Amino acid sequence: MAGKERPLGTVDNPIVRFASDLRELRKSAGNPAYRELSRRAHYSTGALSDAAGGRKLPSLAVTVAYVQACGGDPTRWEQRWHQVSEEIRAQRSLEQESDATPPYVGPAAFRVEDADLFFGREGIVDSLCEKVSENRLVAVVGPSGSGKTSLLRAGLVHRARAARLDGVPSDLVVVLAPGSHPLEECATQLAALVHRSPREVLTELRADPRALHLTALHLTALQLAADRRAGQELLLVVDQFEELFSRCQDADERTRFLRLLSEAVRAANSRVRVVLGLRGDFAERCAAEDPVLSEVLREHQVRVGPMTAEEMRLAVSKPAGQVGCRVETALVSRVVADAADRPGVLPLVSQAMAQTWGGRRGNVVTLAGYTAAGGIAGVVTRTADAVYAELSPDQRERALHLLLRLVELGQGESRDGKRRLGAAELDLDHPETSAVLETLVRARLVTADRDVLEVSHEALIHCWPLLRQRLAEDRAALRLHRQLTESSAVWESLDRDPDVLYRGNRLALVRHLVASPETVLTSRERAFLENSVAAWDAERTAVRRQARRLYLLIGALVAMLCLTTTTSVLTVRAEQAIAEQRNSALAEKVAQEAVALPAGERGLAAQLSLGAYRLAPSAKTRDALVSTLSVQVVGHAQGVSSVTWRADGRVLATGSLDHTVKLWSVSDRQRATVLSTLAGQTDVIASVAFSRDGRLLATGCRDHSVRLWEVGDPRHPVLLRTLTGHGDLVFSMMFSPDGRTLATGSYDHTARLWDVSDPAHATELATLTGHALNVKSVRFSPDGRTLATSSDDHTVKLWDVSTPRRPVELSSLVGHGDFVATVEFSPDGRSVATGSDDHTVKLWDVSDLRHPSLLSTITGHTDVVDAVAFSPVGHTLASASNDHTVRLWDLSDPGHPRPSSVLMGHTGTVEAVAFAPDGQTLASASDDHTVRLWESDSTRLEGTVCAIAHPTVSATQWNQYFPGLPYQPPCR
Repeated sequence: MAGKERPLGTVDNPIVRFASDLRELRKSAGNPAYRELSRRAHYSTGALSDAAGGRKLPSLAVTVAYVQACGGDPTRWEQRWHQVSEEIRAQRSLEQESDATPPYVGPAAFRVEDADLFFGREGIVDSLCEKVSENRLVAVVGPSGSGKTSLLRAGLVHRARAARLDGVPSDLVVVLAPGSHPLEECATQLAALVHRSPREVLTELRADPRALHLTALHLTALQLAADRRAGQELLLVVDQFEELFSRCQDADERTRFLRLLSEAVRAANSRVRVVLGLRGDFAERCAAEDPVLSEVLREHQVRVGPMTAEEMRLAVSKPAGQVGCRVETALVSRVVADAADRPGVLPLVSQAMAQTWGGRRGNVVTLAGYTAAGGIAGVVTRTADAVYAELSPDQRERALHLLLRLVELGQGESRDGKRRLGAAELDLDHPETSAVLETLVRARLVTADRDVLEVSHEALIHCWPLLRQRLAEDRAALRLHRQLTESSAVWESLDRDPDVLYRGNRLALVRHLVASPETVLTSRERAFLENSVAAWDAERTAVRRQARRLYLLIGALVAMLCLTTTTSVLTVRAEQAIAEQRNSALAEKVAQEAVALPAGERGLAAQLSLGAYRLAPSAKTRDALVSTLSVQVVGHAQGVSSVTWRADGRVLATGSLDHTVKLWSVSDRQRATVLSTLAGQTDVIASVAFSRDGRLLATGCRDHSVRLWEVGDPRHPVLLRTLTGHGDLVFSMMFSPDGRTLATGSYDHTARLWDVSDPAHATELATLTGHALNVKSVRFSPDGRTLATSSDDHTVKLWDVSTPRRPVELSSLVGHGDFVATVEFSPDGRSVATGSDDHTVKLWDVSDLRHPSLLSTITGHTDVVDAVAFSPVGHTLASASNDHTVRLWDLSDPGHPRPSSVLMGHTGTVEAVAFAPDGQTLASASDDHTVRLWESDSTRLEGTVCAIAHPTVSATQWNQYFPGLPYQPPCR
């Protein structure tokens, strides 16, 4: 009986295949034992066993002997041996070649000569080339680390130099980065084309704003004379255009360079096409510098976002294939999971793959090698160590301080996560802060986009020991500092309202925090604290003076007691005034502390806030009561992007970045339970919408699709149809009131109308093409005859859709100073609310649809306004923001809205907000992976508290929070 042989394993290579075939030959010969084969072949059992072992190619002599012993054809097997030997030789030669030239470029950007290794961005390169063919000035904008330089050089410039860009000959392509002296850089590059000295060209560029235009005319005339082709043009690519502002210190030179570009593209006989590569956080400054740049950033922009999962698969696997190697499927999946959909991580991925390359097994790049090299986490920690070592002691402390601000502190069992930070929170005017930030951005540890910063990868938070140590040392101090940051922002947004300033114990805690040398305050935080100290000192001085006056008065009144009975009345009033002031300060302090308690102590927080509200009823204590009563809906693994109610208010639908849509039972508003998770979603869910009858649900996805689901039985949803047609992420959608039409808005700059009267056979009715940038929101009027669309082009458009196949643009709402993220009709259809990246909400009178007018501008949020929603009766407006708050506004007088409540509790951007049909509950969805349900009916608050108050506040707890007051548990 033959002994059991060692398995050959799963690696597919010529040696293993050869060994497998030898084993099959032995099996066909009756599986003789190796001792018997040894007797027949006159070779040892070890030599024959090794021949079929799959570890190395046996010698030709041993192979022939093995074959003859098994009754095979020696001639055929000799030919086979030579073929395998040649395969191995070629493979080793290829491996040696690939050792010399790894196919991954590491942390550097792709160059023109790396184009054969540049994968995953083919679609956006096509779009960019088309845009350049149609426009003389185009801006490529994206966050740091998103691959703009690679896109320009290995994508656009490579195609141009390969004569694959219409109208641009291969030898009329200039690429430059402005650096400290943009005119010199431009002169150096142009000089090589015109065969003159850089000094001569520089002199002309400085003297004549039309010099670039004239040089292009000269070059294209020479080209025409050489190849007789008219219409040829010069392509000028200005990469890292932000250096014009970050590195060029000469304002005059900056102005001259901008003028050169402007004159070159605006000339009637222009022969120049200019492409700018610009970091997103410099876009606003760039637009303010020059009207031509403002126009191009508004209308001719190509946005570079994070790679999708499929793009990342190509970027990881294809380069290895170019040198005859392959990447394990498991490794591709791991990198996609680690990096897809994250802005700013492409250099980290490339560096991780370059390090993994050195540990490949044969011609296979393995997951084991990636793990051994540390993966992206290893790259991040090594980069952080290297950057930290190069900083001065003061810069190191500033760097850690900045990174700590970019961490969202976890609650309970939840991990710390990324926090998106508005640049306004930092003192970027301080040269050291700006220098440290730029260092972190250039090292790809921090991603900068528009006015928002975030760490490029969570590995920096979870894996870099130095940051982990600082996070672990004193989390209470970090939380207190974060509260100070948020409070100072609210104070600033409310025109430095003194009522927002700290007092009492909370002020004492913050002053103790500031005494630590490790605490670094921004100028806004410092001003807030200084004003708080001054106000508190003034109040205490005033109270002491008042008390002294009252005591003197009381003494005098007591002496006169026999003369008048009014003394007792005045005394009581004085004592009441003192008690009211004390109670008000104590109530606000307890309310703030209740809101800050972790989610696991919701019952205690609710009772404390109720006690504070009863002690001193005010807007602040009421807001705290509402906030502590909010119900957390937990179940998504990533941020929740969208939330919507079914018309009966019993079911809630949520869409998430974790690629899922969930349906929740919310019949009991204190406890949401999952009914079902919709299967089949393969990408980020950006929007969800119920039909009016609640039987149909639409979901919009980043894969450009819209899916229609039958959800009459929410426990068993059924996919009816997938709608395709959009060319980018579907960000917003809404069913018409009659349920026959679905409107969708997309990042492809369009809105579309679909006939869903028969959902299983839904078809497109019309495409609305009036916007120049991403369509962020679509909303039907209550009568279904009008559609409002909002866009990143800073406008809202109103459309007549009474005939859905022939929509007609009626008017535009213009007034916001930044992207318009959201639009909503009031229940009566006579007004519209809009929210914008300019941090404001605006109310518009649209009773005359062709001539809308601005009613009012609402300020209060300190960051982007992502969503707005009217209450069912229209008297209240809710707004949600990146500042982590939901705000309620009283619209009794739409011309003068008044703040009603500030709802706090979310720890991330609030992406969506929606009132329940009965108006008693508000749902909000957030980047913190949760949905919250807020009680909006104040008459039900006390009953709700006592329904969840288990256990009741003890006497010890009461004395801790309400010292000096008799024990009065809010619930018995």
